[in-house]
Amino acid sequence: MRRDFLKTASVLGAGLVVGPALAQPASERPKEGDVLVAIEGDSQVPLEPKDVPRDAVPLMAWPMDPAAKVVRSGSRLNKVLLVRLDPATLVGPTRERAADGVVAYSAICPHAGCEVSVWAAEQKTLECSCHYSHYDPRDGAAVIDGPTPRSLAALPLKLADGKLAVAKPFTARVGILPT
Repeated sequence: MRRDFLKTASVLGAGLVVGPALAQPASERPKEGDVLVAIEGDSQVPLEPKDVPRDAVPLMAWPMDPAAKVVRSGSRLNKVLLVRLDPATLVGPTRERAADGVVAYSAICPHAGCEVSVWAAEQKTLECSCHYSHYDPRDGAAVIDGPTPRSLAALPLKLADGKLAVAKPFTARVGILPT
């Protein structure tokens, strides 16, 4: 009787350990092969380069596992901003990380963890509205000015059947660095 109780308890206990692990894919960082889906609207439709307006306000997106259809929206650190630029204006590694002129960066500012969502149209730069750090999306989201300590983490892209997909993980830690 005691043995049966212990078996049952161990199985139920294992369920408690495995259960949360099954919920983790929504919080996992973007993985190679994930497609990008718009945060606004029908979040199950993979984005194509034409869906990202050129030289305009960034489009916010989540990565999604295309096989399991799991949108990785369980962590705000997975929020990605997409900007479409003239490919001829992209500098150095940014050119290799882009897909048809679309570049992807973490939407989380490394200064204080605010969301980077402002597009300075005249300068074609990204801005964090909390403390006004400015980033150059053509050059790896390099810091132009402001209190931010580093550039935004880039998310290398590729095209998969015409859809925007993750080519490699973020190039750096997303968000604020621990002190």
